[in-house]
Amino acid sequence: MAFVTKIKWVVLSVISLSVVSIIIHLSFAKLWTVNLVPYRAIASLHDDFSSVVVRQGVKNKKLWGSIKSLESLQPSFDARSNYTGPKEKNNGFIYAKVFGGFANIRSSSFLFLLSLIWSLYLGILNATLVIPEFQESLRSKGVSPMFKSFSYLYDEEQFIAYLKKDVIIAKTLPGSLMERRKRNEFPTFRPKSSSSPNFYIQEILPKLKKSKVIGLIIANGGALQSVLPPTMAEIQRLRCRVSFQALQFRPEIQMLGHRMVNKLRSLGQPFLAYHPGLLRETLAYNGCAELFQDVHTELIQHRRAQMIKDKILNEDLNVDSHLRRDKGLCPLMPEEVGILLRVMGYPSKTIIYLAGSETFGGQRVLIPLRSMFINTLDRTSLCSEKELSDLVEPEPPLPQNIFRTPPSKSEEELKEEWKRAGPRPRPLPPPPNRPIYQHEKEGWYGWITETPTEPDPSPMDMRMKAHRLLWDALDYIVSLEADAFFPGYNNDGSGWPDFSSLVMGHRLHETASSRTYRPDRKVVAELFNMNRENLYHPKHNWTILVQEHLNKSMTEEGLIRQSRLSKPAMFLSHPLPECSCRVASASVANRVRGEDGQFLYGGEDLCPKWMQHASLSGSMGKEGVKSEDDGLPDYESNDFVDESESEKDGGKTDQTQVWDQDEEMDPND
Repeated sequence: MAFVTKIKWVVLSVISLSVVSIIIHLSFAKLWTVNLVPYRAIASLHDDFSSVVVRQGVKNKKLWGSIKSLESLQPSFDARSNYTGPKEKNNGFIYAKVFGGFANIRSSSFLFLLSLIWSLYLGILNATLVIPEFQESLRSKGVSPMFKSFSYLYDEEQFIAYLKKDVIIAKTLPGSLMERRKRNEFPTFRPKSSSSPNFYIQEILPKLKKSKVIGLIIANGGALQSVLPPTMAEIQRLRCRVSFQALQFRPEIQMLGHRMVNKLRSLGQPFLAYHPGLLRETLAYNGCAELFQDVHTELIQHRRAQMIKDKILNEDLNVDSHLRRDKGLCPLMPEEVGILLRVMGYPSKTIIYLAGSETFGGQRVLIPLRSMFINTLDRTSLCSEKELSDLVEPEPPLPQNIFRTPPSKSEEELKEEWKRAGPRPRPLPPPPNRPIYQHEKEGWYGWITETPTEPDPSPMDMRMKAHRLLWDALDYIVSLEADAFFPGYNNDGSGWPDFSSLVMGHRLHETASSRTYRPDRKVVAELFNMNRENLYHPKHNWTILVQEHLNKSMTEEGLIRQSRLSKPAMFLSHPLPECSCRVASASVANRVRGEDGQFLYGGEDLCPKWMQHASLSGSMGKEGVKSEDDGLPDYESNDFVDESESEKDGGKTDQTQVWDQDEEMDPND
């Protein structure tokens, strides 16, 4: 009994000591809380970049203003000299078939051809042009004829009416000639992108006079060289008239495109258009397969192997994609573009319109961009399914392509196979195959692991390619109207036409002072390599370098650099100086000539007096727009803005100003 009593006292003592220890520890903790730092979650990207912007001390009002050094450039593509109109009696007809996507059709593969025929026609070819046909691929069996017509994308009546003073245009060949064309009785030519005017004079003109009908097959951006002699400046102006005036989308496309722009404007904020440029063709041509993962790398390599086989590309199949990216040959990834825009000062709620009917890699590669900019929209965000289907118009039904499993064998057939199976004993038969679903036999996942050869596109694939022409047309309209445009990839001398180069050239022509970024991807790659370990926590010096480069890319310096690379490959990406005039010649700081001695910038003619007065009055009417450094506020309201913005203009840093969200900004500040 005494032993039990001792154990009770020991237990009670231990409990008492434990209670005393807890009380002491709690007392000390209460005394030390004044020195403890409360736990806080790791700052998000939004906060990180906000702190960078505040440290840099840059105004948040200058992300959307015009570029003052380019305001003197105005569109002017009228003929500078008089010439006689088309003659009713001519040498015959010229028809054309254009193969390729939206960029091919609208750029060299289409416009260079037309402008050449119309211009040389006046004194040399003298032919009637038949409205061209175009399609996405050389393999188009089973596709409705409506997808091949000019009117599927463009307005025929506008096209013919605008160019009636330049050329005689026929919608189709006469009936008798059409029958002969179907029997391939007329000679056809495949002009290259490097074809000179002499090719048409020496090769095509004699055949045209003899057969009265000539066919041209245009693929891979061919038709006529980009840079022409100064004596043929009128051809360059005609190219601009064709591209920017005569070639208008059909009314239904224009209405829906402008409706999309109005919806974006109704949000009350400026918006930036971004085209990723992540196309399988581009990635395969430049050897960028390793920038992706898994099956996407295999898909790019499949296409690259086919290019090598077709002699489109004369390189090895396997190349170092990271080295190619360092050379500026690969498109910028959406994550990289998002970081660049955040460093420039665009807040996380900036409205970004995602252009392009195809982004290779799908939504997975867009996740980082969408996480940085929550208001990233595309055509599906602005258009209902009915609006898009109405644009396509009724389509004939496609043939059913239902996958059928092998027919089951009867019991007698199974017995016969068992008897012919060889000596016994035999292993157990294999388990029955699982059912094969339809989706397992469609698309890349149905063939890439089974055969080394990519199958021909199905009728549905061809139909979707035709639809992409419409989606790209809508995105083209929105990109032209955007307050700023950022290309993920643009033509830099490779010779392949692309969406961004067309948009950049059109924006340069219509409003040269609009904010169009022209980043040098090689420089951008060097900047990212410098800060690869701290992309989401950039240092102050790194952000300064990025801002300096991107701001210079929008000014004369970036324009001249881009013109040296892009104009020799595609005139429409840099329609200067032939298709523009300058309000005041004294404001030209640089007159730059290319390797051939022709002006790339600064050689524009003086604008007419009425245009100079209109431009002057227009600039005076802009409240608050006095220079590149004094612009309208970025936003009229602060509904979407919850952080400071930044921009460096010409490398200058302004004094820090932080606005409270509840405080109204002064437009004249």
